[in-house]
Amino acid sequence: MSRLKTALFFFFRYVDGLDQGKAMYLLFIKPEISTPSGLMARPVLTSYYKSNNFRNRAFNRYNVYTSPDETILCSDSKQSMYCQLLCGLVQRDEVLRVGAIFASAFLRAIKFLEEYLKELCSNIRTGSVSDWITDPNCRNAVLSILSKPNSELADLIEDECSGKSWEGIIKKLWPRTKYIEVIVTGSMAQYIPTLEFYSGGLPLVSTMYGSSECYLGINFKPLSNPYDVSYTLLPNMAYFEFLPVDNNHKEVVPDVQCNGVSVTDRNGKEKVEAVDLVDVKLGHYYELIVTTFTGEFFLELTFFFSSSESRYCNMPNFAHLLTVSLISTH
Repeated sequence: MSRLKTALFFFFRYVDGLDQGKAMYLLFIKPEISTPSGLMARPVLTSYYKSNNFRNRAFNRYNVYTSPDETILCSDSKQSMYCQLLCGLVQRDEVLRVGAIFASAFLRAIKFLEEYLKELCSNIRTGSVSDWITDPNCRNAVLSILSKPNSELADLIEDECSGKSWEGIIKKLWPRTKYIEVIVTGSMAQYIPTLEFYSGGLPLVSTMYGSSECYLGINFKPLSNPYDVSYTLLPNMAYFEFLPVDNNHKEVVPDVQCNGVSVTDRNGKEKVEAVDLVDVKLGHYYELIVTTFTGEFFLELTFFFSSSESRYCNMPNFAHLLTVSLISTH
């Protein structure tokens, strides 16, 4: 949470008035699975949304959602999507930013909106919720927001969506929106043109870069071109090491020395040490190694270091920049 607060602190320097409205963030939980050992496993975001840190979070006027917690925590993804969009449409005049975790998820929401537009407008017009929304907590939460019939709003939404093209539809449906917040780096970069088509010129913002293991970096220039997004590594997020790789993005050797422990190369070749952030060399490629309190992880992320920035090269067709910068902590 402290990483999130840091990212928000820097972001509020660039966008004013975010405490004067709400965020339509489409957030979802995923089903738990049982591992062969009998332990339950679930995605890290699902764990967070189900935790007391999220469910009992203190009120923050900069981070008020249009989606009630009950809709986010609904285990049926279709019901969850429908109810979150319905709440977002009803509160359209209060929405200052929209988004999802990943660009692909936000585009799925737009496709869902196209498919269920008439039904959503019918619910708004009658002040009711469709019978197939059977999750009781979800249903009651939506009804408390829907409150009464609103035929004027339903007609307005239908009119905005009646054109031949949905180009700029986000700005039309949520006219006060200042930006779209989604991850558009790495493999998500392929969705940038489609997002720009729907956005109506709204900035595409990626505030942070993370993995299931930990947050990796924060974007200190959130309004930059989405193709030029850079992140700054914060050394208090985890212990970072960098494994040298060749320019074809293959490991130099299969075994490395990490955390000061020597490991012999299985082919008898020269050992390679994973270096700290301050010891990376310009013009070289590295893969990222992360150590947290839960253990050590190799992440399939390849960076090219040049000057103060490194280019992410793991996926040949999609690249982003990672600022190499240390922030002192006391």
